[in-house]
Amino acid sequence: MTNSGGLVSISVVKKLREQTGAGVMACRQVLEKTQGDFDQALEELTKGHQEIAAKKADRETSQGKVFAYVHGDGKIGALVALSCETDFVARTGDFADLGKELAMQVVAMNPANSKELLTQNYIRDPEILVEDLLSKMIAKTGENIRVKDIYRLEI
Repeated sequence: MTNSGGLVSISVVKKLREQTGAGVMACRQVLEKTQGDFDQALEELTKGHQEIAAKKADRETSQGKVFAYVHGDGKIGALVALSCETDFVARTGDFADLGKELAMQVVAMNPANSKELLTQNYIRDPEILVEDLLSKMIAKTGENIRVKDIYRLEI
């Protein structure tokens, strides 16, 4: 996946960035470190996200938003209270997307509580857990993010 000059191709960096949410330079560096081995680079970045999330786990999350999702027929809905460290992150599109995804997860998988939610396979990519999705966002934003509470209603 490297060219003859030892440089990593832009398309591989882009693919890795899309899958991990990591920055361009981080993707390029890990691909160079792994000599262009995409799978190894993906594993290293994922492990890095988990380490970053673990380091931030004790930080206070006093900001955030509540997200709602109602399934198409209007008979099942969910609320997810997602908290973060700053109002700045709470107002980002990435944070909103995460909140919506988590609310859809709650509707689809009916976890008993937020702890169970985090250990479920993610509905859009069963290869990863919901906590991996959260770790990726923590690494991307540089802030601790928590699923504070979940509610699911069904008629």
